[in-house]
Amino acid sequence: MAKISPVSIKYTISASFEAEGPLEKPDVIGALFGQTEGLLGSDMELRELQKEGKIGRIDVEVETQGGKTRGEITIPSALDKTETTIIAAALETIDKIGPTDAKITINEIEDVRGSKRDYIMERAKQLLGNIKGVGKESQEIGQELRESSRVSRILEYGEEQLPAGPEMESSKEVIVVEGRADVVNLIKHNIKNVIGMNGTKLPRAIAKLSETKELTLFVDGDRGGKLIAGNVCDNAKIAYITSAPDGKEVEELSGKEIHQALRKRVKPEEFLRESRTFERNERPRLQRTEQRTEPNKPVVKKSEKIITKSDKELLREMDSEIKSKNVLVIGENLEILRNVPASKLSFMKLSEPVWVLMTSIVTRSVIEGAEALGAKYVAAKSFGKLEPTDNIELISL
Repeated sequence: MAKISPVSIKYTISASFEAEGPLEKPDVIGALFGQTEGLLGSDMELRELQKEGKIGRIDVEVETQGGKTRGEITIPSALDKTETTIIAAALETIDKIGPTDAKITINEIEDVRGSKRDYIMERAKQLLGNIKGVGKESQEIGQELRESSRVSRILEYGEEQLPAGPEMESSKEVIVVEGRADVVNLIKHNIKNVIGMNGTKLPRAIAKLSETKELTLFVDGDRGGKLIAGNVCDNAKIAYITSAPDGKEVEELSGKEIHQALRKRVKPEEFLRESRTFERNERPRLQRTEQRTEPNKPVVKKSEKIITKSDKELLREMDSEIKSKNVLVIGENLEILRNVPASKLSFMKLSEPVWVLMTSIVTRSVIEGAEALGAKYVAAKSFGKLEPTDNIELISL
C-alpha cells in the first residue's frame, strides 16, 4: 500500500458519526471501505485511492456510552477539491456500521494548505525581525534624513516648551493639535502654523495665544478627542474645530486626509452639539445590542487550576504529540482531549474543562479558540504578534 506524503496532503475531511450499538474502530473503517465500494466507479474506490497514495491513513476516534457509539472520522486527501467533496458526500450515504444503524455527518473539509500559509506568514515575520547585520537601503536613508529635517524644524514655544511649527508665531491662523507626533505629521505635509498641547490639559500659553490669533483645534477621531475639545473650549477662545476620521489619530493621517479635515472645520458650538447628539444616540443602541446578544453567549466551564513547574516538564514531553501544526486540547489531569487544527477550536463542544492549549506557534486563532473553550493557559515554543489578553496566560516551553 502506497503511503500518502504529508507534503502532498491538500484537504482533510472531518466527519462525525452516531451508531445505535457498541462498535470498535475496525467496524467503522470496514464500513467506510465496504459500503462505498462500487458506488463511484473503480477510479474513486477508497481502497484503491489509498493504495495509490491519494487518500491517507483514516483516523477514527470512538466513544461508547449507554449502549450507543459516537465518534469522529478524519481522512487526509491528496485529491483535488472536487474529488475530495465527492468522497465526503459518499460517506454520508453509509447507514450501517457493523450490525447497527448509523449516521455519518460531514462537519467540514479543511484546506490544509491554508493553515500552512498562516504558519509561514507568522514565522516569516519572526525571521524578518531577527535578520542581523542588515544595512539601510538608499530609500530608508533618504527617509531618515527627511524625518530628521522635519524634527529639527520643530520649535519650542513658551514657558511650557510646547512643540510648534516654524511659521506658528508669524501666522495669524494657528492649528492646535494634541501632541508632538501630530505636529511632526502636519509639518511633514507642509503645514507649519501648528502647535501641540503636549497632553489633554490646555497649556496657559495656548490660552494666551487665543487672545491674539485665530485658533483651529484639530483633535483625534475618537471619544477622547471630543472630550479634549470640550475642555479646550471651556478655557480658551477657539474659532474652529475639526477632527480626524472616526477611529484615526492626527499623527497617522495622510496629506489628503489632513486637508479634507481642515476644509470641514466648523464652529465650536456646532462641533460640540454634534458630539453630544452622537453620544445620546449611540449609548441606547449599544445597550440594546448588549441585551440582545448576552442571552446567546455560550456558557463555558472555566478551569482555575494553577500550572506548576512539574506540569510544564510534562507538557514539554508531550510536544511530539502535535502533528501537522495541530493544537493539543489538554484537560486538568494532563490528558489530551483533542488533537485538532486551530480552525476547529472555536466550534468544539467539550463536557470536560479545558486547562491548556498546546501548539508549535501561537496565532490569533489559537487565542480565540482558547477563550471559546475556557482554557486558562496557552503553551508553545514560539509566539506570533499577538494582542494582549486578560483571559489567557501564555506559557513558554
